[in-house]
Amino acid sequence: MTEELTKPAPRSTLRGHEVTEQIKNFILGNGLTPGDPLPTETELCSELGASRSSVREAIKRLSALDIVEVRHGHGTYVGRLSLNSLVESLTFRGRLSSGDDLATLYELVTVRKVLEQGLGRDIVNGYDEEQHRSLGELVTGMEEAAERGESFVEEDRAFHLMLLAPLNNQLVTQLTGAFWDVQAVVAPLLLSTEEDARETAAAHRAIIDAAHRGDQAGFVAAVADHYAPILHLLEKPATTGVDPENPDA
Repeated sequence: MTEELTKPAPRSTLRGHEVTEQIKNFILGNGLTPGDPLPTETELCSELGASRSSVREAIKRLSALDIVEVRHGHGTYVGRLSLNSLVESLTFRGRLSSGDDLATLYELVTVRKVLEQGLGRDIVNGYDEEQHRSLGELVTGMEEAAERGESFVEEDRAFHLMLLAPLNNQLVTQLTGAFWDVQAVVAPLLLSTEEDARETAAAHRAIIDAAHRGDQAGFVAAVADHYAPILHLLEKPATTGVDPENPDA
């Protein structure tokens, strides 16, 4: 038997945000997982003593957060619990103004760097030949694209997700993917020259070579070298901006 929803407040006082919390508590209390069905709208209204409009408002809120998924014609289910809302929020923050672009991107890239360096020991210890072959193929694709003067956005994203995949840490993988997506949307051309592309491909090669050798210190250093150029670019405008009182200086 599933756990009952929390005893409802009087219909006249139960508002949308309260219904939202009640539904979240129901999901947690009953140990529901992504894909499990939720009570129908009518059942939720009855259980909570809430109006249909309050329940609909709560479902919309939870759907926007990917906590629930509305399948029209089928019902409402526990959502995938992705970080889509985080990506949208950070992307908007990054695009809000040119100054905020750089500040937000600097923070995101720094977090990505810290995550990979901090998990360096586990990454290196779990690294195997199969992973090395797969990552090596991605790096080769980057190198070939760089020589053709082409970008390799998809290979770059896949590389970083594959690097972390063996850790079986879903949150770290989701965060990395989310931060990468924001970076790709807000500033896709920060490193746009052919030389930049070659150096970026070479930095990825150095990362997997260090992991393959079992060299944790070398891995951490290679990660730092990989992120150094973009962090340098993101720092420069904050320290070398034009003085509005002396624009010709």
